[in-house]
Amino acid sequence: MSNQLPSIPDKGRIAAVDYGTVRIGIAITDPERVLSSPLENYNRRSPSKDAQYFKELAELERVVMFVVGLPVHMSGDESQKSFEARQFGKWLFETTGVPVTFYDERFTTSMAKDLLQGAGLTKKRRKARLDMLSAQILLTAFLENPERALGSVSGLED
Repeated sequence: MSNQLPSIPDKGRIAAVDYGTVRIGIAITDPERVLSSPLENYNRRSPSKDAQYFKELAELERVVMFVVGLPVHMSGDESQKSFEARQFGKWLFETTGVPVTFYDERFTTSMAKDLLQGAGLTKKRRKARLDMLSAQILLTAFLENPERALGSVSGLED
């Protein structure tokens, strides 16, 4: 893993991942990267089914880069969850062959909760949308400010 700025492909879709041990929120850009949209929440099943899901996602959506949210403390220090997200990102790259970049997700969940609270949805509907909306907020932040990436995993490294 490298702490260098990511090498961002010139064109193609970027997918963001709000990593969780049970549920993973996913958002994706359009091919021109003008918009980021929530795609879905994936409920983790087993290592082989998870691998199949992400391989198919990368292929069907023609993903050229994944951005994995990195949960860091308010101080900016990494946590146990950060370590787990980095391990997941490494696995995601090894599984799909698609470069992975990590990005600070400190405020994405609270922002998503605030947005959903204001939308007048039931608690059940808010919960169903939370992770993919967090991924969308993460992806939008990355598109606006990619130099704040916190390392990456790609085939260009030693």
